This record gives sequence, C-alpha cells and structure tokens, in this order.
Amino acid sequence: MYKKYIGNILFYRKIEKIDGVIYDMSPSASVGHGIISCNIHSSISNQIKDSVCRVFMENLDFYLGEDEWLVPDIIIVCDPREIKNGRYRSTLKLIAEILSPSTAKRDRLLKKQKYESAGVEELWLIEPKGKSLEIYYLRELTE
Repeated sequence: MYKKYIGNILFYRKIEKIDGVIYDMSPSASVGHGIISCNIHSSISNQIKDSVCRVFMENLDFYLGEDEWLVPDIIIVCDPREIKNGRYRSTLKLIAEILSPSTAKRDRLLKKQKYESAGVEELWLIEPKGKSLEIYYLRELTE
C-alpha cells in the first residue's frame, strides 16, 4: 500500500513491488472481479470457519522480503501471529488470483514463480471471461 499526502488529504494506492519494479494496482478491479472474489471468500470462509485459518481478500500484503511484496486477490492464512501492520510474512496455504487483461501475464508468469519460490502450497488462477479455473500445486504436500 502506498500513502501520499496531497495538501492535508491522505491518499492510498494499492501497489505491488516485484524485483524492484512497482506495479500500480489502480484503478480498482471490475465489478465482475469483485463478485467472483466475494463468492470465493464466502465459500472458503464457510469451509474453514472451525479452523485456525482465515481467508483474506485483497487487503493483506504478502511480503517476500523487506522491499518486495505482492497483493493477492484471496489468501488463506493459518498463522495469524505472522500478520503485522497489514503484512503477512510466512508461508501461505492457498492464493487465488482473478485474472484481468491488465494483470493476467504478470499473474501467470512472474507472480506464480514468486509464489512457488515462497513455498505457497496451492495457487488458483481464475479466468472470468473463459469461466475457467486452473489449480497449481506448487509444493509437495507432506501431510
């Protein structure tokens, strides 16, 4: 998240920083993107309501290092102690990215590679126009 004062008004912009490059996440995603995101969030929340895990929607930065972070559409966090100041710094069980024309290439290639390197267990790529879901198991499950 980027904060900037213009006069005495504080503005926020959602950004990602990957390999030293800043990606502006504005303007906001489409209404269809939001509906899909809410539906996934609700479904997952209902399934994990009795566990220690929690599902977050675009409001928790996933830090890969001090100066590199991603803003996934949906994440499942199973260690809430690792959430500090809107940032999460530990291994994630699941990340879901809802593809849009402006981010699809970055989500499919660059972010997928970063998630895999960070030890994320499972990645979902949702293609709204094609109404498809791709599921990637990024690391071997030992349990």
